[in-house]
Amino acid sequence: MKISPPNLILLLSISLCALAFLSLFIGAADIPARDILSALIGNASTSTEIIILELRLPRVLLGIMAGASLGLSGAALQGLLRNPLADPGVIGVSATAGLGAVIAIYLGLSSSFPLSIQIMSMGGALLATFILSFISSRDSSVLTLILAGIGISSLATAAISLTMNFAKNPMSLQDMIMWLLGSLDNRTMTDITLAGPFIIGGWLILRGVGQGLNASSLGEDTAQTLGINLKVLRMRVIIGSAISVGATVSVCGAIGFVGLVVPHMVRSLIGHAPGRLLLPSALMGAILLTLADLATRAPFGHGQLRLGVVTAFVGSPLFLYIIYKTRGTMR
Repeated sequence: MKISPPNLILLLSISLCALAFLSLFIGAADIPARDILSALIGNASTSTEIIILELRLPRVLLGIMAGASLGLSGAALQGLLRNPLADPGVIGVSATAGLGAVIAIYLGLSSSFPLSIQIMSMGGALLATFILSFISSRDSSVLTLILAGIGISSLATAAISLTMNFAKNPMSLQDMIMWLLGSLDNRTMTDITLAGPFIIGGWLILRGVGQGLNASSLGEDTAQTLGINLKVLRMRVIIGSAISVGATVSVCGAIGFVGLVVPHMVRSLIGHAPGRLLLPSALMGAILLTLADLATRAPFGHGQLRLGVVTAFVGSPLFLYIIYKTRGTMR
């Protein structure tokens, strides 16, 4: 069943707001809705305000921003590369951001400087962005971008494995593994202050690329006759996606499948025009990650589910189902 883009955006927006409010209820402390609303306007007890404003609200906001970044970037990259299997990981930024965080943990910087993991992770993401930007300015072909992203990702993944191999003690190795599995637990407004400007900056760079993506889907020659500067379009999509996804990984860890699956979910509802997928994919990504984060709060044996594990378990079967349903159209 097809839905018009405005109606889908409205439906997704309402659903996201409802889920975000629901997320404020979920936690170790049972807080009534009245007290939650009072805390949001600064009219509750000190303990309630600490729980809502300093623990639950940052987690909810960061989950929305992270999911929106992954969904938006996935839709933009699939449209740019004209490849339904593309996702933010294909440009290598997720891996380089993870490498920066793993190096910070390996060096023990987090004990002396708490934000070192996030800063080192952002540094890795920005390095990959610089490399991709340099390559795009010299050779703007889609194949070159894909190959460069694969090369960067493979090198960063190998470096992560090497760093983990030489971990000084089991505790630091465990910290690396747990960080790479992804989580929104114990995130604060400081994390949002650090990553938020980069995430929003990436969104602003991606703003307005929809028309170019629609034109490029008709072929490069057709897009150029319509006045689309393909080199600028590619630069904007690559840089915008890299910055927003890199900032997301820096504070949330590695989260897979959201950017890959979400555009397919939206595409089944409103069609295949790449430009129309961007905003709905951002909203759908935020919803999917918020739901995944709610699943991580459920008691699970002696441990806690990690966000990346939940998205992988949900995303991979869903993606296989999408491939099965669309196998005739992907040839």
